[in-house]
Amino acid sequence: RMHQFLVVTLALVALCSPGSVDSSAYDKIVSHSRIRARKEGPNVCALQRVTGTSKKYFSTCRNWYKGSICGRKTEVVYECCPGYMNLEGMRGCPAVAPIDHVYGTLGLVKATTTQQYSDISKLRPEIEGKGSFTMFAPSNEAWDQLDPEVRAALVSNVNVELYNALHFHMVNRRLLTKDMKDGMTFTSMYNDLGLHINHYSNGIVTVNCARIIHGNQVSTNGVVHVIDRVISAVGNTIKDHLEVSDELTSFSTAALASDLMEKLGQPGHFTLFAPTNEAFEKLGPGYLERILEDKEIISALVKYHMLNSVQCAEAIMAGSVYETEEGSTIEIGCDGSSLTVNGIKMVLKKDIVASNGVIHLIDQVLVPNSAKEVMELVGESQTTFSDMMSELGLAAALGPKTEYTLLAPVNNVFTDEVMSTDQSLLRYILENHILKLKVTLSELYNGQLLETLAGKLLRVFIYRTVSPMSVCVCVCVCVCFLLIFLSLMETAGLDETLKQEGSYTIFAPTDDAFDGLNSDDFDLLKSESTDSSPSTILLYHLSNGIFINGGLQGGVTNLLKTLQGNNLQVLSVRQHVFFSPFSLIERDNDHLSADKKTKQKQKQTNKKTWRKSLLIVFKAAQSASVPGEIPDVMKPGILSLPSTPTPWIHPGVPLPSRMPSRSTCFFSVSFAFCVPGSSSAHPLLQFWLPASPIVLSSYQSRSHIRLKGVSL
Repeated sequence: RMHQFLVVTLALVALCSPGSVDSSAYDKIVSHSRIRARKEGPNVCALQRVTGTSKKYFSTCRNWYKGSICGRKTEVVYECCPGYMNLEGMRGCPAVAPIDHVYGTLGLVKATTTQQYSDISKLRPEIEGKGSFTMFAPSNEAWDQLDPEVRAALVSNVNVELYNALHFHMVNRRLLTKDMKDGMTFTSMYNDLGLHINHYSNGIVTVNCARIIHGNQVSTNGVVHVIDRVISAVGNTIKDHLEVSDELTSFSTAALASDLMEKLGQPGHFTLFAPTNEAFEKLGPGYLERILEDKEIISALVKYHMLNSVQCAEAIMAGSVYETEEGSTIEIGCDGSSLTVNGIKMVLKKDIVASNGVIHLIDQVLVPNSAKEVMELVGESQTTFSDMMSELGLAAALGPKTEYTLLAPVNNVFTDEVMSTDQSLLRYILENHILKLKVTLSELYNGQLLETLAGKLLRVFIYRTVSPMSVCVCVCVCVCFLLIFLSLMETAGLDETLKQEGSYTIFAPTDDAFDGLNSDDFDLLKSESTDSSPSTILLYHLSNGIFINGGLQGGVTNLLKTLQGNNLQVLSVRQHVFFSPFSLIERDNDHLSADKKTKQKQKQTNKKTWRKSLLIVFKAAQSASVPGEIPDVMKPGILSLPSTPTPWIHPGVPLPSRMPSRSTCFFSVSFAFCVPGSSSAHPLLQFWLPASPIVLSSYQSRSHIRLKGVSL
């Protein structure tokens, strides 16, 4: 007998303990609560209670360490875990709770009102007798929250209404929380009406959106789960509710026009944020009538209010992002007892349960970007752009049936200098920020050409990562201090290559980088650089494609393939670009001198100068504090020339005979430069002039020249 008693006892202990096999999110949260309270003794669970309320939660790690739920501070309380009880004089909860029938278990979990109503409605004999039941028992507080008139009607007709109401809270089988999968529907004991289960990843389990606050209290003839509200019978779909609700006629009209009403009447798991009639009135007179004419817009608007999952209010413990049926996302959160959408308290009534989902009434219409005109998408950080578009008549010129894309600059790029620009030129500039098609980021590809409203073509560049730039950066080849390199390029015929259609990046050594080379070295370079066989060194400085500092992945080595065939190692660190001194350069330099000591010295010198001088970008200045702002050292000014020219060209290297065509040049002598941003400038020859004076080998009689519109 003792042996049989032990077997039965162990079996009951296993039944009462939270399931470790095939455990659910609820069971895992309870287990975590037990671990947090292990210092309090055996089988104790730590819960969070919202300060000033009686609401308690087995909470997630996120809420536990945050110390709040729905933005409200919480305090830690300790209770016996489900299935256990404390004993006088003993620490923790060492005893397994006694096993009783369902009626007796109601008293054990302190659902005494439900126990009392079971008694007076003649349900007691049933839940004390044979069978296997699951009862979702409303707590005492849940009964107190019930509408007084509804509660009075139930109590006044105990043999029918109250009995049926309690039967609706019961299932004719034993169900533990691990058996309750999200989206399941169980048949209740009242007219076979459904009980809709949702089991969320945060451990919350709801039945018809009522939260289980104390689960898995096992009895001899079933199990009791205490819930936080009294649930009522559900038979209508979301469509049925919309059709009979007087306060949702506007949204019903929109749903019918979008052909989505039928979907809301089909089986499924939906959440609908339904705007009231007053919410539509806030959008202005005639708004609904206007959008009803465009089926695409009205469909997008209705879908933006729908989720393809059931989100009960009691399951929301913090803000989370959900994808709507329209495709974009909304954030559902909570602030105390209020439900929020996109951070705004707009829910008037929550948890209207239907057979295929739940409805939350809201006092604002949610308008997705896909249902807005393009000018409505301009944000608060681009108000200057929006105002200028309106003042110059461009906003009104954007037709409602035509698709556009705005490239809207932020407010701080509109400096006083820009705002003082001639109105016709300013309009032209803004037109070049309007694309003549609708294009999203996901539709862009590298090298794509996009036509603006002004007729210009913009080229798209896509890199693995694009970091925000903190200074003004230009991809450049500045002939003012690259005369030696350009001369060698011209001798080798590579200047003609760069004129052909295509995209290139030049890693251009400055004239100072050649200081370690003598005339014999240059003779060898020039002899290797012929039209038929360009120097391998020069080809090593060219790469197909356009690469900018922002397009390099920071902190790691980027491999860029050169026209010579080998890879160049490029490292971008804190907006600075570094190049590895490849052995190829050292091998080529080995042929430039016969003397071993001189050669070794040259290799060391060249190694330093090449590392410093190989460039992918020239940075204007570190003083720029706002992206796009021109530093003081780069403002328009005077380019001073010395009265006595100092030779700046290395002996034996001729000046380039000509500048590439399409360059905007300012000198007719053997030197020229290009204006950054000029519409006629070659894209590979855009640069910022250095702030220091430029020394020329020859120049015309003028001692200085004012550069209008050129940033120095």
